[in-house]
Amino acid sequence: MDRQFQHPMLPKTTQDELARQEFVQSLKLHIFRNLSPGNKVVYEKLAKPKFEQEHQRPPQNRYEIREVMQGEPYYRWSSVLKRVSQEMLWDAVNASVDRQLPELIERAKDKGNELGTLTLDPNFSIPTYQEAVDIHCMPGGYHSEFTANDVAAGATYDRGTYVYGIGWLGPLNDDMGLSIVQNYLLKEYPKFQPRKILDLGCSVGHSTLPYVDGYPDAEVHAIDISAPMLRYAHARAESLGKRVYFSQQNAEQTNFPDESFDLVVSHILLHEIPPPAVRKVMQESYRLLAPGGMMLHVEAPLYRHMDAYTQFVFDWETANNNEPFWSAVRDLDLVALATEAGFTPDKTFEKFVPNGAWKAQNGNSNSQGSWFVVAATK
Repeated sequence: MDRQFQHPMLPKTTQDELARQEFVQSLKLHIFRNLSPGNKVVYEKLAKPKFEQEHQRPPQNRYEIREVMQGEPYYRWSSVLKRVSQEMLWDAVNASVDRQLPELIERAKDKGNELGTLTLDPNFSIPTYQEAVDIHCMPGGYHSEFTANDVAAGATYDRGTYVYGIGWLGPLNDDMGLSIVQNYLLKEYPKFQPRKILDLGCSVGHSTLPYVDGYPDAEVHAIDISAPMLRYAHARAESLGKRVYFSQQNAEQTNFPDESFDLVVSHILLHEIPPPAVRKVMQESYRLLAPGGMMLHVEAPLYRHMDAYTQFVFDWETANNNEPFWSAVRDLDLVALATEAGFTPDKTFEKFVPNGAWKAQNGNSNSQGSWFVVAATK
């Protein structure tokens, strides 16, 4: 497995901290490869026959599958282990972040605005739906601040994402943005040269920076609700030599003028917000786009792309991993929401884009799968 790129803002690990984090990675991989597949066997051989005997028909949706699977000891045990591994992940990463937080804060402050800018709103109100739960079980969620000039949430997210994904997003955790730029936009729209780009819900800017490289003449903006994330994102971008204009804003309603961007994107933002907020993000995307501009929202596949059992597997995130909107958004018709927002049906579409662009940069062209995209042009 490749190592995470050691940029100046990334928390450094001691030998013991690294060992703990690598143990969590190994445990998660063991659960994914060796334990979770056993749930399908339990379903087919035990749970499904029990349901059929009781109801005289097979389970018809993810809710009925969960109902019968929750009584199976193997599923309960593997679910507990999966949840515990998630909590272990954050414990392992937080030990490293907490130890060097004062240094990380000073390092972020020292970066200044040599290339891009950072604009925070001291009166910003965090949406209630974000305050109500620690998303992904990350302590404090993405937005919490515990000290002046806090960057802990950003540092934890940066390192935690790599540990969680076992490096599958690449050394810079940037495969979503990189694959959209390299495997889709530059290939299928070579003449499309946006002058202004906006990344909604950017977190620490993992997927933002590939747009800086893909469109070097463009002015790239990125917004998020979290000040600690944005402080870290700005310092990270500056340390990597990328010019981005970060600001603390809610993607449901920004302060940018109408028709001020040629490309509006997001990367796994939609499943972190409730359906009414998704509708507002679509409307805001339409408002912000200039004529001829393009909107791209990157997500995991929707439930209608899956069979009932696979939906049940995905639904675990909502039921057990502090992802309250994961399943609700998977049930939405995102194309319909885009057309409701103003995009015409003939210019609104879904797309599966091959992922793994970071591998191609390293001489390996094998894709691991694809990113689901809902897109539209204005």
